[in-house]
Amino acid sequence: MELNVIITGVGGQGNVLASQVLGNAAVYKGFHVSIGETFGLSQRGGAVMSHVRLFKEPRYSPLIPPNRAHIVVGLEPLETLRIAQDHANPETLFIVNSRPIYPLNVIAGDVDYPDTAWIRQVLEQGGSRLYWLEGTQLAIELGGPIMLNMVMLGALCAIQSFPLETKDIKDILGEIFPQSKLEVNYRALDMGEELISNYEN
Repeated sequence: MELNVIITGVGGQGNVLASQVLGNAAVYKGFHVSIGETFGLSQRGGAVMSHVRLFKEPRYSPLIPPNRAHIVVGLEPLETLRIAQDHANPETLFIVNSRPIYPLNVIAGDVDYPDTAWIRQVLEQGGSRLYWLEGTQLAIELGGPIMLNMVMLGALCAIQSFPLETKDIKDILGEIFPQSKLEVNYRALDMGEELISNYEN
C-alpha cells in the first residue's frame, strides 16, 4: 500500500505543522511515513509544499514522483493549482480551502490573481473529486486563520477512503500542543470533518 498526500499553501498557514501532525498520527497507526518539504524564497508568504507518504512497508524517497499524488490538500487555491500541474492525475482527490492569499506581486499590481471560479473549474476537471471548502471563515471563528491547518486535517480525515480518523490526530496533539491549546484544535478538527459531511449531503 502506498498513499501520497501533498499539503500545499503559503508560509504562515501552518502547512509544515500539519504535515508533521499527520505524519506522527500515521506512525502511531502503524504506517511507515516519509515527509519531504519544499519552501519558497520567503518563509512567510512564499510557497510551501509538504509531501507526506504513507507505506505499509519501508520506503525511502520522501518526495512524490510527478503525477503520483493521490490527495492534494490545498490551504490556498492558486498554490493548489500550481501543485496540480506537476503532481496530479485524473484520479487525484483535491481538498481545497477557497480563500486566496494574494502574493506580493499581486498586491503591488504587477500581475493579476486568477479568478477563483476558474481555478475551481480547472481542479474539478483535473482530478477525480474536488472538495471546495470555506475553511478560512471557520478558522477565524475559532480564533484566527492559523487554525485553518487543523480544519483542513479534519476534512482530510473525513474522506471515507483515508486510513486515518480525526481521533487519530487528536490522540497525538497532546505531544505537540500545551493543554490550553488542545480544545480549540479538537474543535477545528471536528469542524473540518463536518465540512466534508455537509458537502456529501
